[in-house]
Amino acid sequence: MTTTLRPSGDLDTISINTIRTLAIDAVEQANSGHPGTPMGMAPVGYQLWQYELNFDPADPLWPNRDRFVLSAGHASMLLYSLLHLAGVKAVNPAYETLGHASVTLEDIKTFRELGSRCPGHPEYRWTSGVETTTGPLGQGVANSVGMAISSAWLASRYNKPGFNLFDYKVYSLMGDGDMMEGISDEAASLAGHLGLSNLCWIYDNNKVTIEGPTALAFSEDVSSLFLGYGWNVTKVSDANDLSMLAKAFQVFRDETQRPTLIIVDSHIGFGAPDVQDTSAAHGAPLGAEEAKKAKHSYGWPENAKFLIPEGVYEHFAKGIGARGGELRAAWISLFADYERKHPTLAAEILAMQHRELPLHWDVDIPTFNSDPKGMATRESSGEVLNSIAPRVPWLLGGSADLTPSTLTHLTFAGAGDFEAADHNGRNLHFGIREHGAAAISSGLSLSKVRPYWSTFLVFSDYARGAIRLSALMEIPVIHIFTHDSIGMGQDGPTHQPIEQLASLRAIPGLIVLRPADANEVAEAWRVIMELQHNPVALVLTRQAVSTLDRSRYGSAKGVARGAYVLADPITGPPAAIVIATGSEVSLAIAAYEELSSQGIAVRVVSMPSCELFDRQPATYRDSVLPPEILARVAVEEAFTFGWHRYVGIDGAVVGMHTFGASAPLKDLQNKFGFTPEKVADTIRQQLQTQLQNQRKNR
Repeated sequence: MTTTLRPSGDLDTISINTIRTLAIDAVEQANSGHPGTPMGMAPVGYQLWQYELNFDPADPLWPNRDRFVLSAGHASMLLYSLLHLAGVKAVNPAYETLGHASVTLEDIKTFRELGSRCPGHPEYRWTSGVETTTGPLGQGVANSVGMAISSAWLASRYNKPGFNLFDYKVYSLMGDGDMMEGISDEAASLAGHLGLSNLCWIYDNNKVTIEGPTALAFSEDVSSLFLGYGWNVTKVSDANDLSMLAKAFQVFRDETQRPTLIIVDSHIGFGAPDVQDTSAAHGAPLGAEEAKKAKHSYGWPENAKFLIPEGVYEHFAKGIGARGGELRAAWISLFADYERKHPTLAAEILAMQHRELPLHWDVDIPTFNSDPKGMATRESSGEVLNSIAPRVPWLLGGSADLTPSTLTHLTFAGAGDFEAADHNGRNLHFGIREHGAAAISSGLSLSKVRPYWSTFLVFSDYARGAIRLSALMEIPVIHIFTHDSIGMGQDGPTHQPIEQLASLRAIPGLIVLRPADANEVAEAWRVIMELQHNPVALVLTRQAVSTLDRSRYGSAKGVARGAYVLADPITGPPAAIVIATGSEVSLAIAAYEELSSQGIAVRVVSMPSCELFDRQPATYRDSVLPPEILARVAVEEAFTFGWHRYVGIDGAVVGMHTFGASAPLKDLQNKFGFTPEKVADTIRQQLQTQLQNQRKNR
């Protein structure tokens, strides 16, 4: 709580030291955390928030606010202190401001404890004012590139003469760890190529990591590196010099062609005499005595804990509070005029900000006629995508240099390419940067546009960290993966995914959709576009698959429930069930036809999404997979892990147990047993086993 104790210094100095000591005290009380970076970079955070950032604490979701991303998420107490002192208000999932603080002093006192709004690393959707979840290093700066692309794209589409609705800037505070992670280089390279002048990275150059000095493993000339990427680079030699920090931020604002890197030399653990500039200040509490010494060096009462001196709250209110409030009020008034003059565009903005869809967004989705030859699901997906995108103007994306293969290019008139000289395009070219593409797409989604990106399924491994965080943040990023099995053939085992499906299905909150034919693809896209809080992995074939005759087989609308009955015996109940996904559904149908001709009663279940099926009521799940039918076979050209939850411990899985091989598709299918004959034989074996078990139990 506020006290009349008055530490030495002016209000700027006192406010900076309040940030430092809150971090020290929170980490000490939790006996866990990272005090060093908040201590060293408190002046930078303070200068940015108090004097530079266009952000209204009373409305942390104001669409044109500047974004601040703490990519060095271990320094979370720096952000929590700023959120608290600035008086940022909490917002609920319905986008309503609740009136109480996002981060209370009690939250800070319970840092890293269950239920506190101050978890160990910043978490989007948990703490209002946190723009993205950070912690895994490099993710935040990559997200910030997506946010900067969004700002530029929004400005290009929606700003009109007299209506400068979108011009927000994006700041990201990064550390040595961010600088070393490869994803940061991917993101920096693309940002420089695109000339994102609305993007500013602030590099905490404290030269210390967990193991010790960065010289152990890091010797790049960062200035030259970023100049080579096409960035504007400036330097502040002392993190405590507010006037130099102000000039550096002005350099950023004056730059119109390039993103800016501000290199700030700082001292980790600043003011703690025994640990300053050492790894001891990085990931552990200072200890009671060292904390007192640090406070003494700040002119702070040594025994005071969680002290917020008189006048600090008011000081922030007169700074960022007043500035942000005035800017937001002016924007709200401007938008009201915009709604009168540009009602259609204004309606788009409101729908986008609330993750809603336009009316009739899906009326152009095609229905595909049955065709034994069919088409690759990547091909039908491309058609469906291009039927939706003209009606959802904020749907944009691209691939990691594989658009001709993933077929994710928007081809309708006016789609265009997003480039440095033209920010209106909706096709993004991420380059061969899978991890960067996924994380940048999260940044786009956090800005409320609807992004997708694509690559081959096997390369999802390169992007897994960002895919996982999109699920943790509950944001609807569309991850599109093609070339989904050994069916891609002669490229061989380096390109044939085996374990990737099981790996993606293991991520909580990620919906994996592997449609069986063109009409399942169409229904999959209906599901995808309605999602508001789940990312999706859409998994598609390279090779053609039959477009099933839906007058004979079950409706593809069953995709929405994750699994559905595709085929049943003509008469009587089924004796066995075969479950399949993707291209293997046609294989299951072929086996079904063979067995049906022999009088064997089989049900075929198409299961494009285990996650959606598991969400269904037990009555529906039991209607699709009746518990009394124990003869079950699953078919998928991937590792068998996870399928026994549906076929039972005694059920059979026709799948992969090794890596693939380089050969034509037919040869691979024969080698690994993906033939109608093998599936039919496996079903017969299951029926025989169940018959034998019944006899034993009599």
